[in-house]
Amino acid sequence: MPQVSPGTLILEPAPAGFDVAKAVDRNALGLPLVELTDADGRELVIADQSGELHIRLQDEQAARRPAVLLPIDSISELRLEVALHLIRRLGGQRSALLPAALRLTAFQKRRLIQLLHAFDVHNLGGGPRDVAAKVLRSDHAQRRSVEWKDSHARRKANRLIHESIALVERGYLKLLRGR
Repeated sequence: MPQVSPGTLILEPAPAGFDVAKAVDRNALGLPLVELTDADGRELVIADQSGELHIRLQDEQAARRPAVLLPIDSISELRLEVALHLIRRLGGQRSALLPAALRLTAFQKRRLIQLLHAFDVHNLGGGPRDVAAKVLRSDHAQRRSVEWKDSHARRKANRLIHESIALVERGYLKLLRGR
């Protein structure tokens, strides 16, 4: 969803009269991790040490005469940084890491994995005890009801379930926007 993610560049053909310096050279970009074609064009996901670069090509002319579509919205500055990243890569220059807002920390990655695992357990019919046992690996899940009721593992499992549902039901869009 390029309209949601500042990390996805939309390339369109440059208007007539512009002297386009560089076509999209697939060799300069590197091998794509993912290449999808649909009715809206083609999407490439290219990764290197600086991060993943997502490019949406509206048509084949966009690859030959590329122009970056840069909507002026609440995330246009991030889009601009990513566009500069692409321009430097196409020019054969080393480029810095993608903007920090678009990179997940190790802690964020672990937390997202934990949330998705909690969602899977819950979605398959598991309750807080199951989440505590399988995701948190807590032995509190095996305790008697009275002890379980006051357990910190129960509170944490419930919080994980609620946060995981929110993440799956649209919360992931914040991640795509770099927030």
